[in-house]
Amino acid sequence: MISRYTLPQMARIWTDENRFKKWLRVEIAVCEALAEQEIIPEEAVDEIKKKATFKLSDIRKAEEKSKHEVVAFLNVLQEKVGNDASRWIHYGLTSSDIMDTALALQIKDAARIISDNIDTIIDTLKSLAMKHRYTPIIGRTHGMHAEPTTLGLKFAAWFDEMNRNRERFEFALPQILIGKTSGAVGNFANIDPEVEEKVMKKLKLFPEPAATQIVHRDRHAFFISVLGLIATSIEKFATEIRHLQRTEIGELEEPFTASQQGSSAMPHKRNPIQCEQLCGLARLMRSYIIPAMENIVLWHERDISHSSVERIIIPDAMILANYMLEKMNTVLSGLVIHTDRMLQNIDFTKGHIFSQRLLLRLIKAGVSRQKAHLMIQGKIMSSWKKGKDFKEEVVKDGEVRRYISLEEIEALFDLDVYIRYVDVIFKRVFPKEMIKPKKKKPLKKTKKRK
Repeated sequence: MISRYTLPQMARIWTDENRFKKWLRVEIAVCEALAEQEIIPEEAVDEIKKKATFKLSDIRKAEEKSKHEVVAFLNVLQEKVGNDASRWIHYGLTSSDIMDTALALQIKDAARIISDNIDTIIDTLKSLAMKHRYTPIIGRTHGMHAEPTTLGLKFAAWFDEMNRNRERFEFALPQILIGKTSGAVGNFANIDPEVEEKVMKKLKLFPEPAATQIVHRDRHAFFISVLGLIATSIEKFATEIRHLQRTEIGELEEPFTASQQGSSAMPHKRNPIQCEQLCGLARLMRSYIIPAMENIVLWHERDISHSSVERIIIPDAMILANYMLEKMNTVLSGLVIHTDRMLQNIDFTKGHIFSQRLLLRLIKAGVSRQKAHLMIQGKIMSSWKKGKDFKEEVVKDGEVRRYISLEEIEALFDLDVYIRYVDVIFKRVFPKEMIKPKKKKPLKKTKKRK
């Protein structure tokens, strides 16, 4: 991944040097387990642990000769440790025993960061949901005004979605924290299964129950698919913020610093560039899912067609997940919320958004659904063309007044009805939280239009 989207803590995990350190950690863990089984001498293990070091440049130089990265790594260790003790390094193993097990260790370290990122964004969404539980905003379907809802409900839905992402992540993680030391075709021909059990216990990993030469790649494909879902949720949130930041809407706005410039040509621009960036990166994250799935199918016990692919997609997917989660949390934490503009937009259609309540009241009064729908739709079209207030047009309509009193019409155009079950929904979303109903302030009524 390019440095622009790579955060330092995650970057350190995916360096070549750290990867070889994990290889060495696995090799030593195997040597320790073999010594515990009295297969190799303890003195050799002590010498290996003391002398086994490497320089990245030495491994690369050795690889130019061997054309095999693991062989190059082992040759460098042999030179450092000496022939007598080093002969026990990699005893009974195949390259993938080291590579796959070490990869699981890298993923585990990276997953801790991503897990913390997920928890942070969930906390941010919870705070926003609680703060704006009763903040009215127009709901939109098909990009058009539908009915009023609250901004807190929007954030509560995002909170709930990220909780599902966390559950999926926690479910997928143990399935990929898998290692193996079962040898060339996974049948323990040259090493005892008890050694593998000891090694995985030392490394806090799980053994592959029925390995081939490798850990099975459906595990990695599933894990990357979960990261793709997380990225797509972030894109969903970012897309909503982008829409609500549009000039003609102006309800939400991603943070914009004092020295920031939105355009090289137009000084007035405040573009939602962070959210746009996140939407673009989500496309990239999803693109990793297909090659991850194609990596599942290999020839017989293994070929290396998956190797070159996952050297790119696994680090990149985890680096991107880290970046996207942190960036999304930055946007949400600094979100500018224009509540006055929300009320203005609720009022924009001059009362059309209350049409369903009027429809249901006419039906309840005995009017057929079709007739009631046509009555209301006609009034809406007429008032819109004339630029008139819908409620005032309804009040003047003698046919409507036959069924509904003036007081009832007034009540039907009250915003408070759209928040009456907010607390019920919040108790569903936040079951472990003590959600005490706040004393609801009456929402601002729609203005008297001229």
